[in-house]
Formats: sequence, C-alpha cells, structure tokens
Amino acid sequence: MDHLEERRDLAASLRYTARLGLHESIANHYSLAVSDDGKQFLMNPYGRHWSMMRASDLLELHADEQVETGDQVDPTAFAIHGALHRNVPHARCVMHLHSKYATALACLKDPVMPPIDQNTMRFYKRVAVDDGFDGMGLGKEAERLGTRLGNHSVMLMGQHGILVVGPTVAQCFDDIYYFERAAETYITALSSGLALNIASDEVAEKTARQWAEYPGFAVKHLAAIRAILDAQEPEYRD
Repeated sequence: MDHLEERRDLAASLRYTARLGLHESIANHYSLAVSDDGKQFLMNPYGRHWSMMRASDLLELHADEQVETGDQVDPTAFAIHGALHRNVPHARCVMHLHSKYATALACLKDPVMPPIDQNTMRFYKRVAVDDGFDGMGLGKEAERLGTRLGNHSVMLMGQHGILVVGPTVAQCFDDIYYFERAAETYITALSSGLALNIASDEVAEKTARQWAEYPGFAVKHLAAIRAILDAQEPEYRD
C-alpha cells in the first residue's frame, strides 16, 4: 500500500476526531498531499464513518483530474480540498470540520475570538475569516476559500465551520483540536453574561509565539493518539 504511514496518520486522526465527537455524521473531510506539487492527495471516502476508518480506505485523488462524485467521492469534499491542494502550496494537509463550538463561533456577527486564556491566545491575530458563504462549497465557493485563507493556517468559515491547513497531519490535528477547545472556552464564557477578562496585546502575542515554539508538541500529540489506537483499535493501520 502506497504512503502507508501517511495513511495511518490520517486514519488515526479521523478516528480520534470521531471519538471526540467533533465530526458530523459522514460529512466533513481531511486530506493530505502525497506528491511534491501537492496536487495528488489522500482523502476520506464518502459514506465511510470516521470511527471505522482504515488506512486502506483513504482515496488517492488528483486535484486537476475529473472524478466521478457521489459514490466514493463527496462532491463538496473534492471541490474544497481539490481547490486548496491546487492553489495553496502550504496546504499539504487540509482539515475541515463543522465542530460544535467552532461552528457556533462562525455563526456570530463578530467571530473574532479575543485572547482570554492560553488556548485562545494561541490563535491571536492568526485566523483568517471567510464571510462570503454562498452555499455548500462547490465551484466558485471552493475556489474563493484559498484566496481568503492567504498565508494563514486557520480559517473560520462564516456560517459554515472551521478549516485548518499545514505541513503535516500532526500539526493540523493539533491546531484543529486546540481551536475547538479555545472556541468552547470563549462561547462558554460568553454564555455567563459576565465581563470577559481580555489579555493585553503584548501578553497575547507572547503566548501565541510560545505556542508556536513549543518543542515537538503536535508530533507527540499524534503519537499519543496512535498509541491509544494501536492498543484499542489496531485495525486502523490496515
């Protein structure tokens, strides 16, 4: 099987996302480029539940090729991920969710998350916002996302969800996990109706840099997840 370890990383991240309840039915999608130009990529198949994903289940697709959608290939998934792998060089891995708290944040008129704890500070001034929702992510909608993303790695998709891109499965999973935690904290704090304790720009920026420089965190996070699955659901590796 080609790209075996890459497939195992992606399958593990899909399974663990389901364990955390961040997935949405059989919707949402993760992908990983496996060619130098980024256009050849692995992606979860349409209709396979994330909790049962195996390395061998992942499709290998090309962003420039026509594919028949609707059976194994989700139309929205191919449109969005194909456009990003075709147009955004730093999007080696792409993760898109409609997770509860990130989506709630995306539904606010002002979706900017203030720096109120170290998780929200991780994303301080580091999140692109797409406020042009115009349907399910097909055609022009998909092509627009890469332009709105720019050089960011995290994009809040207004009235839609969250999109994270990066160099590896480990980095993207760590980012999407902590963005959901940050959004949960913010939405929970808002629900109290009490005043927020917002950090200064200096403290927020310092904390964001410390997150970025923390040694080996994302790699260790994914390794720990794979160790759990190796013990409890080793068939993800197949």
